[in-house]
Amino acid sequence: MLKEVFITLLSNYIKDTDYIESLWVDVVKYHGKKNRYYHNLSHLEHLYHKLIEVKNDIKDWNMILFALFYHDYIYNVLKQDNEEQSTKKATEILHSLSIDKHQIHLCKEIILATKGHHVSENNDINHFTDADLSILGSDWKNYEIYYKNVRKEYKYYPDFMYNKGRIKVLNHFINMPAIFKSEYFYKRFEANAKQNLQQEIDLLSN
Repeated sequence: MLKEVFITLLSNYIKDTDYIESLWVDVVKYHGKKNRYYHNLSHLEHLYHKLIEVKNDIKDWNMILFALFYHDYIYNVLKQDNEEQSTKKATEILHSLSIDKHQIHLCKEIILATKGHHVSENNDINHFTDADLSILGSDWKNYEIYYKNVRKEYKYYPDFMYNKGRIKVLNHFINMPAIFKSEYFYKRFEANAKQNLQQEIDLLSN
């Protein structure tokens, strides 16, 4: 399904099917790395389905899709600049498709917004970061799968280091005035997200 979405998206800008196919193979390669337990193609598919729910409220759907495919293109748990490195790849691809510089800038903004998930003046960005965080407000069974997969991605760190850093991240979200910036995602996920985050903090603190 994601492949069809990707091909359809790029076909709006270029007719070179071999080039489009090579870009898709590249996306699969990076998201299919063996150390990706959460930030993989399944995450992209989940994100896509959540964004579809608010598609009518999004102004630049194509840039949202480009951000979807490239926001986690670079993911190295030992680095702090994954989003910045991912924007470089996205910019490279969008330039090759002769996409307008203002749209390229928007795509970069969307990707960079996933670093802190703060509120934006641009509602497209808010919808994207909300969809990206929607897993936080899922039922506990799915949330448990999510946080265990994140732990696997950070397997290089011993528990005492990981737990401290993870609790800091979880508190970052709990202490936000609102985790979700759009009314749609707020109503559906805010209360459950706060509950899940606190429950994980409690588990990590014991």
